[in-house]
Amino acid sequence: MIKPKVAILVVDGINCDQETVVAFQLAGGNPQKVHLNQLLQKKISLDDFQILVIPGGFSYGDDILSAKVFANQLLCRLRERIEKFIAEKKLVMGICNGFQVLLRMGILPWKMQPAEDCSLVFNQVGHFECRWIKLKINLTESVFTRGLEGGVMELPVAHGEGQLIFKNQEKLKTLKKEKLAVFQYCDEDGKIAEDFPFNPNGSIESIAGMCDLSGRILGMMPHPERFVLKTQHPNWRRKEEQFIPHGLAIFQNAVDYFL
Repeated sequence: MIKPKVAILVVDGINCDQETVVAFQLAGGNPQKVHLNQLLQKKISLDDFQILVIPGGFSYGDDILSAKVFANQLLCRLRERIEKFIAEKKLVMGICNGFQVLLRMGILPWKMQPAEDCSLVFNQVGHFECRWIKLKINLTESVFTRGLEGGVMELPVAHGEGQLIFKNQEKLKTLKKEKLAVFQYCDEDGKIAEDFPFNPNGSIESIAGMCDLSGRILGMMPHPERFVLKTQHPNWRRKEEQFIPHGLAIFQNAVDYFL
């Protein structure tokens, strides 16, 4: 069985690349860290990969605006190659800073001009949030959450600019109608919660992640790569049998898509 190849795209400031590599290894994929310069210099081709992942971190120090520099580089220098990758029905995933990249490129939620309809801005609470939260998994077309719909997932967040906003409320209504909101922040009982602390950043409609219409592109603020082993959970020793590594299923779905 040929393992699908996964390109973990890195630049200065990305710091979740190794965790993402381990997550895909555990899921049965064949991940490889790829520096942006290797693509620009054509030393490595995206054609050789089935999954493209933009991991978390603080690309270029989040100068100007989180992920803005990284997104502009991809738009200006790799846009056609990325559009070709997507057109070939391959998978794209953006985690935290990667989600910010996908929005600022305009890849999510619809193919549009960058930041035309929605954006990720500073948390309402005014500071960086780094802790565990709960997510309701909605019924969508997302390849990454197949078989998980209706469940609740516990994952860590670590961001200062994670508040999802919409400039146009009609666009938000369209997003909901087309069922593109993959994850929503929820409380301990699995009920969607818009208030802090359950919603760590104040995102509208408590949206924590979204997919495109095809379900093959996913962006999310929480970090699934940080919960692929039960021992990564801070309370795993107390109720060991309960701490199934929730994040691993997302990566397994991505790998299984090509098997």
